[in-house]
Amino acid sequence: MRACLLATAAAAALTLLAAPAMAQDAPMDPNMPGMDHGAPASEASMDPDMPGMDHGAHGMATTGLFGAYPMTRDASGTSWQPDASVHGGIHSMLGDWMVMSHLTLNAVYDRQEGPRGDERGFVSGMAMVSARRELANSDTLNLRAMLSPDPLMGAEGYPLLLAAGETADGSTPLVDRQHPHDFFMELSASYTHRLSDSDSLFLYAGLPGEPAFGPPAFMHRLSIQDSPEAPISHHWFDSTHITFGVVTAGWVHDAWKLEVSRFRGREPDEHRWDIETGSLDSTSARVSFNPTERWALQASWADVTSPEALEPNVDERRWSASAIYTQPVGDHGWWSTTAGWSLKQKDHEDLTAFMLESAYRPNGDWTLFARGEAVQTDELTPGGGHGPVRDVSKVSVGAVRDWRVREGVTLGLGALYSLNFIPAALEPSYGGDPHGAMVFARLKVGG
Repeated sequence: MRACLLATAAAAALTLLAAPAMAQDAPMDPNMPGMDHGAPASEASMDPDMPGMDHGAHGMATTGLFGAYPMTRDASGTSWQPDASVHGGIHSMLGDWMVMSHLTLNAVYDRQEGPRGDERGFVSGMAMVSARRELANSDTLNLRAMLSPDPLMGAEGYPLLLAAGETADGSTPLVDRQHPHDFFMELSASYTHRLSDSDSLFLYAGLPGEPAFGPPAFMHRLSIQDSPEAPISHHWFDSTHITFGVVTAGWVHDAWKLEVSRFRGREPDEHRWDIETGSLDSTSARVSFNPTERWALQASWADVTSPEALEPNVDERRWSASAIYTQPVGDHGWWSTTAGWSLKQKDHEDLTAFMLESAYRPNGDWTLFARGEAVQTDELTPGGGHGPVRDVSKVSVGAVRDWRVREGVTLGLGALYSLNFIPAALEPSYGGDPHGAMVFARLKVGG
């Protein structure tokens, strides 16, 4: 509860900072061909002669992957974000294919205090490339690959108090540490068939890929993507974003999207360099609604079969609801906030999680970010294993300063501070309410 109050205050502070500079629209950046910097999708040029498909400068498509909406609406997997979101990436045309690439690398030093804390340096981030082709009948084919350097940090990942989930050795749960992502974060393909200017059907498949559940994955959410720290609510909202086997079918109608997925419920194992296979034994469904260019709402449900390798006989049912608001600021700035709730049901236990996060970028130089979380968990018992359900919470605040070294390439330096709120029963093992901090250097290409 204290973390939620502090996070609300932090988000409100960012709102007050952003409010004086808010502009109704942000103009396009004419100096970066094929790439927009903070411009809302309503500013993109449209081709009225091609029903269901729009083209901006240099013949590049500016509609979304799954329908006749602005391309800035597309986020991770098949999820949606507000149309007013920043659209990053370096775009180029290779014959009939539009190719988009993006790279983010973080070199991080992490220190978590207290008896259960630790410190270490690590590298995280992602490299993504997608290739999109518009067909003669206005259908769209898209191929996407996303890779991560996370396996280089080792099987135990990095210190993160209150985090729990997965395993480093196949037998011991990871507690107070964030597991690394697999090298292959996404290898997917999608095909969209346009029915009219307002309706379309799509099919998405990935090995790995992201099923239709929750908001965009945390490293893709504008409201917190500048933080190198994973949320402790990761295994409530978006741990399914790397699923080794997923097929999603969906229907888009104007501002609405309905979709259903079949996917492999088991989370990735401790071998982070391979590609896993298995039956599609789990189901999820999501409804998304973007009522205006600045809002993205979603509600979703998932029936997940045997997600944890250490509890193969335990299934989970998850529910999620979230709202994202994004506001352009000035010529090249923005402010974005995400609020979310999730419920995880297993073994007759109901475990809830709340999160509120916000980021404010007044210009191309600085980004301020904050996140508050409160979760109910049974995985923090000293010595490992499951125990009584505990209410824990956390708040983090940070900032990053970027310098553009050349067109499309920036270097940044940042830091964050976090405070963890521990219940009385766990205070002896944590040494009270421990602090944490990270400092990081960042390279972005196409961001």
